[in-house]
Amino acid sequence: MTTDTQKDDQTEGPVIADGVDDEPVEHNRRVFTGRTYIAIAAISGFYALFHMAALNGWSIERWTSIDIPFLPVFPMETWNFRIVHIAGALILGFTLYSARAFPEDEGSTGHPLDYLAMLALLPALYASYTAIGFAAQIRGGVMWNGIDEGIKAAETYHYGYPLIAATVLGIVIGWLRPRVRGTIAPADIVLSVCGIGVAIYLITIFGTLMRNSTGTPFAPIGMSLAAVAGTALIMELTRRVAGLALIIIAGVFLVYVFVGDLLPGFLNAPDITWQRFFSQVYTDAGILGPTTAVSSTYIILFIIFAAFLQASKVGDYFVNFAFAAAGRARGGPAKVAIFASGLMGMINGTSAGNVVATGSLTIPLMKKVGYKPTTSGAVEAAASTGGQIMPPIMGAGAFIMAEITGIPYTEIAIAAIIPAVLYFVSIYFMVDFEAAKLGMRGMREDELPKFKDMVRRVFLFLPIIILIGALFMGYSVIRAGTLATAAAAVVSWFTPYRMGLASVAKAFELAGIMSIQIIAVCACAGIIVGVISLTGVGARFSSVLLNIAEANQLLALFFAMCIAILLGMGMPTTAAYAVAASVVAPGLVQLGIPMLTAHFFVFYFAVVSAITPPVALASYAAAGISGANPMATSVASFKIGISAFIVPFMFFYNGAILMDGTWFEVIRAGATAVFGVFLLSSGVQGWWVGDRAAWPIRIGLLIVALFMIEGGWISDLIGIGGAVALFALAQMTRPKVAT
Repeated sequence: MTTDTQKDDQTEGPVIADGVDDEPVEHNRRVFTGRTYIAIAAISGFYALFHMAALNGWSIERWTSIDIPFLPVFPMETWNFRIVHIAGALILGFTLYSARAFPEDEGSTGHPLDYLAMLALLPALYASYTAIGFAAQIRGGVMWNGIDEGIKAAETYHYGYPLIAATVLGIVIGWLRPRVRGTIAPADIVLSVCGIGVAIYLITIFGTLMRNSTGTPFAPIGMSLAAVAGTALIMELTRRVAGLALIIIAGVFLVYVFVGDLLPGFLNAPDITWQRFFSQVYTDAGILGPTTAVSSTYIILFIIFAAFLQASKVGDYFVNFAFAAAGRARGGPAKVAIFASGLMGMINGTSAGNVVATGSLTIPLMKKVGYKPTTSGAVEAAASTGGQIMPPIMGAGAFIMAEITGIPYTEIAIAAIIPAVLYFVSIYFMVDFEAAKLGMRGMREDELPKFKDMVRRVFLFLPIIILIGALFMGYSVIRAGTLATAAAAVVSWFTPYRMGLASVAKAFELAGIMSIQIIAVCACAGIIVGVISLTGVGARFSSVLLNIAEANQLLALFFAMCIAILLGMGMPTTAAYAVAASVVAPGLVQLGIPMLTAHFFVFYFAVVSAITPPVALASYAAAGISGANPMATSVASFKIGISAFIVPFMFFYNGAILMDGTWFEVIRAGATAVFGVFLLSSGVQGWWVGDRAAWPIRIGLLIVALFMIEGGWISDLIGIGGAVALFALAQMTRPKVAT
């Protein structure tokens, strides 16, 4: 029961979400003002607009019939587009993010290391100039190859070595130089120029027949040298925007390339020279492969969509609508968190980021109505993580799955419906039973936004509806996303936050900034995917999984689950799934598991790695807001999201949960599965038929829940019969209330 003090705190007026759409500023993010801000905002906005134009085939020539020789005509050639996509993120990323967090006592301008960085700028500029010279020579008819000694020397000494030297100096000086938040460090300018130098060379070389020479003795040495610098730049930017976890994993895989021939057993790999590996890793076999393919198309498109929703304050409306709809239920703010965080997490594609956005409002309110700080943070973390599995967008996961498997996006989105329902229903039961145990109340009418006011603005859901409708009407994902983005701007005209030209420009600016992290992460994941494909370790892992399955298929699935979670720990969802799909999914398919089921199995565990101890990014972000212990919060979020660890085994045993079957089979599977997660939640929380459950009953509930999960007629009947028996047992053992 809430205390009087807590009740007094809640009588200050209705809870109106404000600032959910505000952009968080990270500890190492630069904040600019004046002309510098205008310049950076223009670059960021142009970067996002460039993608929107390229994806939709827009060009000045198309609309004006003006022939501009040096202007790219869209759609661009695929590899060139992806190279520019990564280069733009590197430029923006190094401009906006410092190598380390800004201290309270910032350094001053004019540091001696700045002069060293300016010297390092010279080889970076020279390498870029040399790459342009190579392009001119190739255009003039010079036959370029990896055998000619003159070409090899020119690429090595006039391009590769200066580029790598400038890259290393820029990274090291960035670490050592005291930070100034409002200025761009010269070392980061060096890294941006290095990114341009890598892009110029690769576009030049890949634009010739040399694309077919990757991984052969005919590949120019410059390919390998450019890829070394590019890999270092991608990993450094990823470290700045996403932390060390993914960098450590990528580093381990890179080391494996060169020591794999020394390892025993299934880890043994062929001896690969550094020239051969790096000539291939910056191609569609690695960095430019599926992860960047998705980040350069679907992901950035939906980031632009999310930025338009953010600029028009639709996110605030979503949260207010959730409060108006669910706030009156017992433990209301926790149920609001489930609805609002799931909806926002579906769009923004990052569990930890969504925790910061919506948790800043929901977590304090959960604490006010009586939830412990640990539970408050755990509920928010579990709900935000669930947004990644909620169709139709699934935090961009559906698009990556479609790219990797070749399965149509709409089929993936439909298959995700029942598993997502099971996850969120389970969390709802968990928080409801917790509220019942603590005797909580719901929020009062005067504490909430007026539901009738929210209904009047229900048209703000129109962009989501248009997106879903367009996708299922057969429009391409790109066209549907563009229509939904335009709809977000149009519906804002009926709100106080009407989007004009300035607001649209701001939305594109936000989109450019918001895209940096996910682009860096996807490119870094591409390095890992490249190692897996080029060393063949994925195929050898599949054979190990097959050997385990010969003894016990369930044990093989458990092993695959552990690997997927381990690979995903500390990584954003998109990268976690991309890596796990390369390592684990092929082995599951070889076990005879359908492609869609295998990838959903991997995807689920890659997602829930965000709430799995000991490295649980979403839980740690929530703990920072709730003030609870991070490890305790991660354990609590694991408990609340426990169904996500069971659901993948459910659709392995019963494909109807993924819509694979007749309508009767699908409905029966969905209904019995919901009842199963209800029993599971009751057993975990220890609340059964309106009262606390003793341990024997809790254990019985967990057992009968597992019977319901199996999905067969006999197991369902056993589960239902067991639940009835436990209900009768609870009634018989309940203490009599004196009258």
